[in-house]
Amino acid sequence: MQTFDRQLSKLPKEVRFCRNCVVSNQRPRTEFNDQGICNACQWSYEKDHVVDWKKRERELQDICNRYRSSDGSFDVVVPCSGGKDSAFVAHQLKYRYGMHPLCVTWSPFEYTEIGWENLKNFTRSGFNNILGQPDQCIHRRLSKLCFELLGDPWQPFTFGQKFWAFHIAHKFKIPLIFYGENGEVEYGGSMKYKNLPKENPHDFVEHYFKGITVDNIVEVGLERGIFKKAEIKPHTFQLYKPPPLDEVVKSGIEMHWYSYYSKWVPQENFYYAVENTGFKTNPAGRSEGTYTKYASLDDKLDGFHWYMSYMKFGMGRASRDVQQDIRRHHITREEGVALVQRYDGEFPQIYYEWFKDYCQIDDGYFWGVCDFYRGMSNIWSKENGKWVLKAVVQNLDGDFFKSI
Repeated sequence: MQTFDRQLSKLPKEVRFCRNCVVSNQRPRTEFNDQGICNACQWSYEKDHVVDWKKRERELQDICNRYRSSDGSFDVVVPCSGGKDSAFVAHQLKYRYGMHPLCVTWSPFEYTEIGWENLKNFTRSGFNNILGQPDQCIHRRLSKLCFELLGDPWQPFTFGQKFWAFHIAHKFKIPLIFYGENGEVEYGGSMKYKNLPKENPHDFVEHYFKGITVDNIVEVGLERGIFKKAEIKPHTFQLYKPPPLDEVVKSGIEMHWYSYYSKWVPQENFYYAVENTGFKTNPAGRSEGTYTKYASLDDKLDGFHWYMSYMKFGMGRASRDVQQDIRRHHITREEGVALVQRYDGEFPQIYYEWFKDYCQIDDGYFWGVCDFYRGMSNIWSKENGKWVLKAVVQNLDGDFFKSI
């Protein structure tokens, strides 16, 4: 077995955890300062104490004034799943800033009932939306290949999620795209665009695609006979790639993050979406692998994305939720540690049989991939035939936000 995830070889061998939240240095591109505080927590402090949000809102108003159509035609593309964050962005742009958004959804691998209901509720609240559904004969095989080669079956969704909006903006000649948050800055990663409203699509490969492109995956698929040369046409994988970037530049398309202009607080986005777009939480209660019930609800495959994060980096879905809630002062670090130790790494049992059928794999293949990535990680070791975490987040003395 081999991996194409270029991030893994760059991770520090010695595992360290942030002294303020629960993230470790195994999250790619996460760095700590001399106080042992991760870059996302440092940014969270800056959001509260340094950034001039009134100035940034004026910048947003200026952009909207520049791009707003006078005849009601579409003037901004908003990638939107119907979830809390994208619904918040689209609703704000339309009803607060007078824009005319064309929303676009890159379809999940397979909708959950609540995910489909939330998308319908969103469009019923007053939005046009284009749903992009990739060829499932291709998509399923890509997912299986990415599960093995990248340790993440979710990667084909990421390709489409990043580029679908560009394709629609290019097709409809809409020069402005608004995504939600800059995930690298908000969750810990590259700080290259910390104080910039947009990024260069050339950085997508490193920041979101684990150092590879869909062409790298397809090449392996062809070598193994998973894809046949006869079925690969010039445009077969078109939607997993951007439109020609020279054409994008020529047409003046700009991609912006809403989180640059407005302090990003996912829990507040949740309350806003419930009130304004009919958003509903997980009817089963908390989602598997975490304690929350309002994030990452629309795709049956989501749980396996987070579970493989746990295999590779020792951090799963609960870790991500806890990090955000600590940074926004919703819970203490002590509470967060307890939640991580209780829920992180919980197996996504509900859709396991569906996942095996979707990727056409069996139990042996699934656990073989899991064991391969645990064996490559810096966080796992095998003792008496069982995998154990070498480092587990613990409580520490000190509070960064009080002592800084």
